[in-house]
Amino acid sequence: MLVSKQNRKVIYEALFKDGALVAPKDFNLPKHADLDVPNLEVIKIMQSLTSKGFVKTQFSWQWYYYTLTDEGIDYLREYLHLPQEIVPATMKKSARPAAPRRAFGGDRENRGPRGDRDNYRRKEGANGDFKPEFRGGLGRGNRE
Repeated sequence: MLVSKQNRKVIYEALFKDGALVAPKDFNLPKHADLDVPNLEVIKIMQSLTSKGFVKTQFSWQWYYYTLTDEGIDYLREYLHLPQEIVPATMKKSARPAAPRRAFGGDRENRGPRGDRDNYRRKEGANGDFKPEFRGGLGRGNRE
């Protein structure tokens, strides 16, 4: 399919910027949702890049999901004349946010007394003269 150089460049730039691209499976859609290019041209350009091994295609629920491969990154860098420092958004390492502060006081060792809630744990066992009596069989027909 013949695609103008201007439209091809717009598609390539969007793909390289994000590292991924989505397109609905609607060949009659006049414009792509994110790009000012006919949706058919987006799908066909991506189909061409897939056949060359520059893009990986996933299809689900009538949507095409395209992700850029390492070879595709090299190809688009060459095509768009970009330096090595510029990478797609999917390849950038995101800075991990600091560990969230615990809302309920953290570890158990650092907590103060909790009133009477834990008192059942602190009691010793039964008295030394405690002798439990087990009389089984009551209520099962054994009457005494």
